[in-house]
Amino acid sequence: MGKLQSKISFSTSKYRADGSAEGTGPVRAVQQHGPTHTDAVTSVAALKPDLCVSGGRDKSVAVCSWRSGAALRRFIGHKREVTKVTSALDSNRVFSASRDKTVMMWELHGTSGPSQHFPGHDLVVTGLAVSPDGSQLCTGSRDNTVCKWDTETGECLGRTAISRNLVTHLCWVPGEPYVIQTSEDKTIRIWDSRELQVAHTFPAKRHIQTCCDVSQDGRYCLSSSSGSAGEGGEATLWDLRQTRNRVCEYKGHFQTTTSCVFLPRDPALTPRIATSSYDSTVKVWDQDTRACLATLCLEGSGPLASLAACDSSTLLCASFNSGIHVLQLSDCADLALAEVAVF
Repeated sequence: MGKLQSKISFSTSKYRADGSAEGTGPVRAVQQHGPTHTDAVTSVAALKPDLCVSGGRDKSVAVCSWRSGAALRRFIGHKREVTKVTSALDSNRVFSASRDKTVMMWELHGTSGPSQHFPGHDLVVTGLAVSPDGSQLCTGSRDNTVCKWDTETGECLGRTAISRNLVTHLCWVPGEPYVIQTSEDKTIRIWDSRELQVAHTFPAKRHIQTCCDVSQDGRYCLSSSSGSAGEGGEATLWDLRQTRNRVCEYKGHFQTTTSCVFLPRDPALTPRIATSSYDSTVKVWDQDTRACLATLCLEGSGPLASLAACDSSTLLCASFNSGIHVLQLSDCADLALAEVAVF
């Protein structure tokens, strides 16, 4: 399942919000670029305009142009699968977490080796978030701990363990000292990074929480749930200012929802979010009305692992079987989501 497969046909259907397909006739061929990774891609993140960073089962971290599919840098150093990648806003540094229990920092314009190591977890590292100014890093693991690091020195500035807190994802709240965390114990926690203490815990969900994201204005966060056979698999919107209850849910995936992201705001459009799932679909939702605006099935891609929003109309989707997909939203009579390239 993890090996890359050549795509030999292209979909000619546009999927409605209710999951049905509407024939649209011939469509533009998907641009095929050489694969960035030789095995499943486990994580992708937007880096700078036109650039992204990704990690995979092949143990490598790659920086690519998502417009051309060209791999600009490849970083080798992890001994096992890369689980998460991230970067600071407008930074030349990227960070990667791995099943080898370590986190590494890489310089976009530096050598091919890591510029900093962050060892200290006892199990696979599954959460990774860097502060907006790039000076601090928070990491989380299946060892039930969250750690804070100085990115310049590599010094561990704090370590907190919570029973059964098997971390699945971390993200930093823009402009704030707070970090959002999802866990296999079905909860979403808000950490105050200054003292590395839990500032708030949202009411527990029914299923494992797999991923989280924070809106650009720092007001809302999203979490996604595990699921199977149509049970679970929803995304949930939370208000970070009114933290007692969820705002709403987005239901429509038939299996685990692996990733959820806010799309960058376009003043002319209503706020939108996107989700990806093990059911091989990507969905775009109206944040306020909960309506599913578009659904795209990436046939043959296998489970979808990670999403990244490059701009208000471009998404990157990491897949187990077929690399990184470039998806484009087009506003016409009906919103359409189409695959335009894969690398």
